[in-house]
Amino acid sequence: MTHPAADKIIDLYQTHAKDWDSLRGKSLNEKAWLDKFIAILPSLNAATVLDIGCGSGEPIAQYLIEQQIVLTGIDSSPSMIATCQKRFPDNQWRIADMRTLSLNQQFDGLIAWDSFFHLNHEDQRKMFQVFSAHTRSGGVLMFTSGPEHGEAIGRFCGEQLYHSSLSEDEYTQRLNQNGFDVVDHVVEDPECGHHTIWLARHR
Repeated sequence: MTHPAADKIIDLYQTHAKDWDSLRGKSLNEKAWLDKFIAILPSLNAATVLDIGCGSGEPIAQYLIEQQIVLTGIDSSPSMIATCQKRFPDNQWRIADMRTLSLNQQFDGLIAWDSFFHLNHEDQRKMFQVFSAHTRSGGVLMFTSGPEHGEAIGRFCGEQLYHSSLSEDEYTQRLNQNGFDVVDHVVEDPECGHHTIWLARHR
């Protein structure tokens, strides 16, 4: 049975959007992975990227925009999206739940950094069809996960913060079944805040 905190993620981030933005920090520990992602995007100029769970847009979306990426960001929190719209008015920002995402558009790249891992196991399994539907042939997907199958409960602003992960083998299998080949994968990368990262290309 999924931990009850899984159903409170959207409300938690909406309620504490300003706290999250303040605590997130603007240092870009993810830069090396973002550069890997950008380097293999299929379009050399004005590549299109969908940032899934974009938060308040800093620092990841900001960095991608600075690299001349045509960025669209989605987040389930209206407050987060309002902040993005204020900071980066020339980009597209949408309030959306990734689990029901259907933009009728394919992108050169998708990124779900520290967002996808808030879904429960079954919702994560279903997401690979969503990823595939929104990634063009030759496009790139990057996401973070946990290091092994299980659930983990953190704390944020005094409330329980849910995370879950499938196993490494299952992620590889589901990527493959949905048209993705793994390009790079590191478990708890010490150079990137011990994030577990997946980089894959759509066939």
